[in-house]
Amino acid sequence: MPGPIAFVGDAVMASGYRLAGVAVHVPADGEELASFERARGEAHVVFVSMETALRLPLARLEAAIAAQSPLVLIVPEPDGRRGPVDPAADVWRQLGLAP
Repeated sequence: MPGPIAFVGDAVMASGYRLAGVAVHVPADGEELASFERARGEAHVVFVSMETALRLPLARLEAAIAAQSPLVLIVPEPDGRRGPVDPAADVWRQLGLAP
């Protein structure tokens, strides 16, 4: 039975999620996709750090986000950088309103 929430990302960010009772996955280099898929199979909501999201195949990440089950969310880095998939920016761009 899936748990409620999982996090996939680096050890520093994972420590905060672990303290909050979230299942964490800290992938080794090259193991990001396997950890991401494992977390998707275990949780209803999967948070992915932006750095980890950038190491996933974009098509796989977009498909996981579009599937909506489990809900996949990219967590911004502490310095405010945005992830590779930004639906709001896509809409703004399609409407010709992108800055």
